[in-house]
Amino acid sequence: MFTGIITDLGQVRAISGSGDTRFRIGTGYDTGDLAIGASVAHSGVCLTVIEKGGDWFDVQVSAETLARSTLGGWQVGTTINLERSLKLGDEFGGHIVSGHVDAVATIVERRPENESVRFTFEVPPAYARSIASKGSVALNGVSLTVNEVEGNRFGVNIIPHTLTATTFGTAKVGDKINFEIDMLARYVARLLDKDLP
Repeated sequence: MFTGIITDLGQVRAISGSGDTRFRIGTGYDTGDLAIGASVAHSGVCLTVIEKGGDWFDVQVSAETLARSTLGGWQVGTTINLERSLKLGDEFGGHIVSGHVDAVATIVERRPENESVRFTFEVPPAYARSIASKGSVALNGVSLTVNEVEGNRFGVNIIPHTLTATTFGTAKVGDKINFEIDMLARYVARLLDKDLP
């Protein structure tokens, strides 16, 4: 379980394997207390640490995850948002994030708004009803508040701190983004027998 508060910017150092893919992630985390088997969110995708070194760790990614997220487009040098899983007693600063990506969103607009930046995202139409104005979404693992919704597009404001601390500082129109709906919306849809894709 995660909160969508990014605590490190990692970088893909190596990619190997066929079938399942192995990524080596460079990190600023103290890997001494990062256990083998630990869960870490990688731009919103929960992955398991399978090996580690002084300033890196490896994860293994299935073909299914590569196909359903932006991870299939990662290259050596790709910068990613990292968040370690919650521990009992940790501060809960964002919203409940599972690390299970629902779909890939696309940035369709980026423009300055005072000191912040306003982003507009487009999601597959089937997910539009799960997004609510003033509700929460996770985008590349970042917990964000929705400002407005119009059809299958929605907008968020990203403050200067978040632009600096996450990959949104360099994000541009056309970029693909891992999108996770709010967990409450997921269960409401299930209770109403309106399964998401």
